[in-house]
Amino acid sequence: MERHCRGEYERSFLLDFQEWLELVLGWLARVFSSTEGGSGTPPPGAAPAPGSMLQQWRRHMHQFFCRVYVNMRIEELFSIIRDFPESKPAIEDLKFCLERTNQRQQLLASLKPAFESRLLHPGVHTSDIITVYISAIKALRDLDPSMVILQVACQPIRKYLRTREDTVRQIVAGLTGDTEGCIDLANELSRADPVTLEMQDSEDEGSDPEDWLPDPTDAVKDKTGSKRCSSDIISLLVSIYGSKEIFIDEYRTVLARRLLHQLNYNTAREIRNVELLKLRFGESHMHYCEVMLKDVADSRRINTNIREEESRVAGAGPVVQEGAEPTTPPPPLPPPPPLALSAMIFSSEFWPQLKEEKLELPPLVSQAMEAYTHRYEKLKAMRTLSWKPHLGSVTLDVELEDRVLTNLTVSPIHAAIILHFQDKSTWSLEELSAKLGVSKETVHRKLALWQQHGVLREAAGGQYSVLETGSSRERLERSGLLLDSDEEGDSNTTTQSEQREEKLQLFWAYIQAMLTNLESMTLERIHTMLRMFVATGPVVTEMDVNELEAFLQRKVREQQLLVSVGVYRLPKAN
Repeated sequence: MERHCRGEYERSFLLDFQEWLELVLGWLARVFSSTEGGSGTPPPGAAPAPGSMLQQWRRHMHQFFCRVYVNMRIEELFSIIRDFPESKPAIEDLKFCLERTNQRQQLLASLKPAFESRLLHPGVHTSDIITVYISAIKALRDLDPSMVILQVACQPIRKYLRTREDTVRQIVAGLTGDTEGCIDLANELSRADPVTLEMQDSEDEGSDPEDWLPDPTDAVKDKTGSKRCSSDIISLLVSIYGSKEIFIDEYRTVLARRLLHQLNYNTAREIRNVELLKLRFGESHMHYCEVMLKDVADSRRINTNIREEESRVAGAGPVVQEGAEPTTPPPPLPPPPPLALSAMIFSSEFWPQLKEEKLELPPLVSQAMEAYTHRYEKLKAMRTLSWKPHLGSVTLDVELEDRVLTNLTVSPIHAAIILHFQDKSTWSLEELSAKLGVSKETVHRKLALWQQHGVLREAAGGQYSVLETGSSRERLERSGLLLDSDEEGDSNTTTQSEQREEKLQLFWAYIQAMLTNLESMTLERIHTMLRMFVATGPVVTEMDVNELEAFLQRKVREQQLLVSVGVYRLPKAN
């Protein structure tokens, strides 16, 4: 068995064993027959010894094979799970043998430490842990349809994933197909018969009572009862945190980031993902995402209308009929904008909070924004626009003395920098920082892009000037997307941790009010009161006692709270 089975997971060995067993039993039958021939006539009433002995040997050898096979596969179970579904034959053989031996506890005692030592440590990326966990769900639900082995063995994985800050982000990326290595979640989301999470709790209510089976004796009893865990992959991943809201909020952030980066109004892929997620999470939970996609469609229509109005204004001229009496001239039409501008207009109440960054744009761009706002106010009465100047992209051509760089797509701050060099050929870092309203460190980092492409050069004393002529290598015309190294990793939306911190600060206002009225409270009472006051929001369900205690201890370290024997109070004012 060591020579033929160990390390080989892609084929079944049960038929080979049956052939070998029949061969050995045939030899034993001859041995027992020869023994019977030389032992004389058995006494009356005695059972035929050779036949019963042969059956005992058959059972003994079959049991011995199953036990040895299970022992070997238990040692290799982590590798078998990692290679699933290619290792499905090994899982099926192990299931067959495990049903004939009493080694479930041995399997659990071996698999949990294997997960902890080989998977659950800082050296493994979160996406790899999730990939192995998905493989474990698929393999162990085939091995044990009662899901007890999966429930017990994967408890360390679920507990460890809660401690990783990027777990939710990696799961959402897998659901939307953004992670190259993990396509299982995207396939699971596109499944023809999805399991709706809203109906997950009532799934057992519609089942036939005659089909009910009690939980195995080694099943883990949770706080909500003895109900066994679901076998659906997405349901198991969502249940790590016990709340759908945290995944929906993360998807909103991912959706906003993608819509703000592509800027081409093409939302076919996002519409598909939202429709698939609605089947899982329910339509009401995906309402904000639907509004975000509607904003993109409305932005396209508004841009088209404003462009048509600009074209009509540019082509309009005075019309005078022959013999007509002079009349009061109509009010002058607003001039067309100095540059073509398209806007992504979104409803701030439905989008995730965006990062606020100060950026003073050149007058040319500011005038175009004001003209666009004026036309938008005419189109949408009682509404106006609040611009985010640091978001978006700019397509421009850079004309130098000996070369032209065409169709360059850069961020607004890069475009603002190079537009200032149109007015003055040499700028210092301090002058640009004051003109743009941005820190010198940020300006210095953004200038590197134009230096890399041979447009600007840095002289002594921190002076930057235009490089009108360059070498033959620099004269090569470059087109396409220009992004510096730090720009690729920038996010326009606040992170989950930043949003979490803002929500905790809202809790802090409640806590201060409670301690002002009641003077002192224990941790448990503060948590209970918070649940009563903020029961309508999703944050309370995500904040357990341990998180609240860590937040209060931080306030103690910041000397905003006092604690004594587990009782918290506000410090007395001087």
